[in-house]
Amino acid sequence: MKKQKILIVEDDSNAKKQLKWAFSDEYKVFMAEDKESSVDIFKNENPQIVILDLGLSPFDEMGTEGLTILNEIITISPQTKVIVVTGNEDEKNALKAIRMGAHDYYLKPINIGELKLIVKRALNIYDLEDKNIKELVKELSENRFGEIIGCCPQMIEVFKFIDNVSKTDATVLILGESGTGKELVAKSIHDNSLRKEKPFIVINCTAIPENLLESELFGFEKGAFTGAYAQKKGKFEMAEGGTLFLDEIGELPLLLQVKLMRFLQEKEIERVGGNKKIKLDVRIITATNRDLKTEIEKKSFREDLYYRLNVVAATLPLLRERGKDIILIAKYFVKKFCEENKLAQKFISREAEIILKNYPWPGNARELENVIKRGVIMSQKSLINPDDLKLEEKISLENSSNIKSLKQSIEEMEIKFLKGSLERNKGFIVRAAKELGISRGTLYDLIKKYNIELD
Repeated sequence: MKKQKILIVEDDSNAKKQLKWAFSDEYKVFMAEDKESSVDIFKNENPQIVILDLGLSPFDEMGTEGLTILNEIITISPQTKVIVVTGNEDEKNALKAIRMGAHDYYLKPINIGELKLIVKRALNIYDLEDKNIKELVKELSENRFGEIIGCCPQMIEVFKFIDNVSKTDATVLILGESGTGKELVAKSIHDNSLRKEKPFIVINCTAIPENLLESELFGFEKGAFTGAYAQKKGKFEMAEGGTLFLDEIGELPLLLQVKLMRFLQEKEIERVGGNKKIKLDVRIITATNRDLKTEIEKKSFREDLYYRLNVVAATLPLLRERGKDIILIAKYFVKKFCEENKLAQKFISREAEIILKNYPWPGNARELENVIKRGVIMSQKSLINPDDLKLEEKISLENSSNIKSLKQSIEEMEIKFLKGSLERNKGFIVRAAKELGISRGTLYDLIKKYNIELD
């Protein structure tokens, strides 16, 4: 079995021998003692773990060289687990290293057994994260649901819905705000149905002027109107044997609602300017961000058509309701845009992840896609930071005296989670850190940052 790699950055000769001897049996060990050699080895060997002594030089009392090396490594490869080693008198720098992205810290004197355990745990986390990324890429490449990504309970229900309705020819109504992925769901239903080899035709009822929409949908005969110099098939005929997706169905004019109703009843259409009935085999999927029942009350949508369309329906969740899916989707977009633009793979920083998770996403996944695209383009390094996203600039300043800053909201949420976890675990740091999914060092850092008292 191929050994995993560890880079040890240490300039003390005795410590170097001790650490190399301790880890050489289980791991492929690389040794470095300064910034230049450590960064060179890291770039060439890409180790999973780095053990970094912050106090590399006796002349570097501020520990700046160690922190500089840490910054270089995290910038090159954010997923690498860096364990910083330091003396008791330098715990402040250790906490600073955690804030910069180190996985954990260890205070001297070194106990090899304890350090081995920390390394083993860090490797387990690295392997799990690496496996998750590889599985995500694999699943996406063979995904039956196209570009629909998610694992939250609401999306599991959406996947079940797609699975069930794709086996039938039932008319489907997809509800949800703009940007929630209604067209992706419609395409996935088509791609998993017996019609998958036939056309999937999309038309947005708001994108075409009302006076042109009828001929766009139903086609027209030669001479039907000025400029109709030849017969033309409409979207219904183009979708023969397949699926026609009518997006924003709530905007369809009443006259065309009648014609759509007739097709759903008779499975036939007439071109504009013609009187020949054309039989068609087309499945209809519709979507809207409107409340159609309200539109019925306003007499702008036919009640009988609503019941014809609403044979089976699904409501797609808002992005802000989808928890961890936000980061999952963001990582997918990062990978996608890097590949499309032939850029080296980039990653999202921890600070940027916090902002992404707490932003309200009024534009849902479509807005997230645009934000990530900008972040990939604007980031000068391999790490996408909050400044690259520019999300804080998008937060409304209206009634600013009554609106908390994003930073303040995030801090309040962090404090709430920290206190809750510490209470549940009766103040046991290790248990609380495990529950929160962070390292012990990070938890200590946050406790100090927010002045949380431990009973």
